[in-house]
Amino acid sequence: MQIPSVRVFVSGPVRLLWVLFTLGLLAGCAGPSLEDYRDREPALVPASFFTGELTARGVVKDYSGTVIRTFDAEITASWDEDGTGTLDEVFRFDDGEVQTRVWTLTPNGEGYRATAGDVVEPGQMRWQGNAIHMNYVLRVAYGDGTLDVRMDDWMYLITPDTLINQTTMSKWGIDVGEIVLVIQKQ
Repeated sequence: MQIPSVRVFVSGPVRLLWVLFTLGLLAGCAGPSLEDYRDREPALVPASFFTGELTARGVVKDYSGTVIRTFDAEITASWDEDGTGTLDEVFRFDDGEVQTRVWTLTPNGEGYRATAGDVVEPGQMRWQGNAIHMNYVLRVAYGDGTLDVRMDDWMYLITPDTLINQTTMSKWGIDVGEIVLVIQKQ
């Protein structure tokens, strides 16, 4: 028994919607590349910027772009003789919550492997010009449990002492929030 083939031809408004949807998906996949920042100054070298005492101030936004929290942070950064970095971060949120995170940046052929206690999928930190990019999965408190959220982290050195960090948070490929902060060397 042979099964006849069925061809579906989409025309008119449905076809236009399909084309627009497909283009939207493709545009969503496009984004900046580290190569775009290769010649930008001042040059951002993690072991140079993340050294000593740093402070940060920032906001957390929800999926609609509304600021839902603000915070201050203190960061103590150091590097050992093997080139492994430690960033000890203490965040103080406007609602009184205090969070700590200790990053370990281990050199590898592509930059640094970035790990922390609440990072369930380590990041690969790479940089060129004045930019750093890192993508990782962070376990965050949510309701009575936790939620694993993908973090797409971009940092840009604006002056030798000032870095702007923008992180898009997503779950199942859907953006659910954003973190924007400024980090200052002391």
